[in-house]
Amino acid sequence: MEILSTLAGLALLLVAGDTLVRGAVNLGLRLGIPALIVSLTVVAFGTSAPELLVAIKAAIEGLPGIAIGNVVGSNSANIMMVLGLPALMAGINSSKCDSRKTYVFMLIATIVFIALAFMGPLHYLHGVILLALLAMMLADQFVSARNHRRNGAALVVEPEIVCEPCALPDELEGVDPEMPYWKIWLYIILGVIGLPAGAELLINGALEIAHELGVSESVIGLTLVAVGTSLPELATTIMAALRKHGDVAMGNVIGSNMFNLLGIMGITSFFGPLDIPTGILHFDLWVMLGSALLIGPFVFFGLNISRFWGAVLTALYICYVFFLLA
Repeated sequence: MEILSTLAGLALLLVAGDTLVRGAVNLGLRLGIPALIVSLTVVAFGTSAPELLVAIKAAIEGLPGIAIGNVVGSNSANIMMVLGLPALMAGINSSKCDSRKTYVFMLIATIVFIALAFMGPLHYLHGVILLALLAMMLADQFVSARNHRRNGAALVVEPEIVCEPCALPDELEGVDPEMPYWKIWLYIILGVIGLPAGAELLINGALEIAHELGVSESVIGLTLVAVGTSLPELATTIMAALRKHGDVAMGNVIGSNMFNLLGIMGITSFFGPLDIPTGILHFDLWVMLGSALLIGPFVFFGLNISRFWGAVLTALYICYVFFLLA
């Protein structure tokens, strides 16, 4: 029953998040909001809605291990699993994407979050700092994307961030400028209802599994919950790798990691104070930073993530999970 509850909650989160994104994107376009703005705001928030709802729900219920473990574990999984598995399957042609600036942004976000974690517990002042940094980075991305459009460059929009060179946001999946308002609001309402319900099922099921296995809530947050909420990124990256869109794969992971730390933890900090579990503070935060540094050579030297390196990343993640469960 615990496994069924967890799987049902996860499935509901993913479906509700996708439904909310479709409704919100089409509402923005029907109201005349530029597609580029919609891409950088609504899509970024909407695709992170499952992680956000899980983190907020866990914070309200006094479960900081799940709230923080979800984000920290997702970021580590995004590098080692979400990049590793697609690279193992088909290789990632990452040399064609100039993601150096966004990668530096991700490293800055990671270091700032670690510094704030050691000043914990996290509360609203930390949230203000994280959200302000997110606003600055999104503003820079918006300016870069607008400049690329003015220069006639081809734009490519990832679910979480605009990668360079960027692409026309009108190519977002599910966009229908003629969608009737009743259908738009139906999508939004179903998403708003489904997300908290899914978060409730997922957290309750995860807690029961933790009790059955005799492991801490932090471990469940870092593994089961983190992997589950990273599935949309994994699906996107697999398709990007198979279609030889290395820029989409890299932009998806880098943007997701940056948004997880600054957006999700920034908002969740307002529901604190959130005590940082000792294990996360002294081990998992550094695994997150180390995994982020792993892809530095591929970003700065224009290297492709071959099947060999995909196998290395995947093996590292498996070892990490086994270590946590042990």
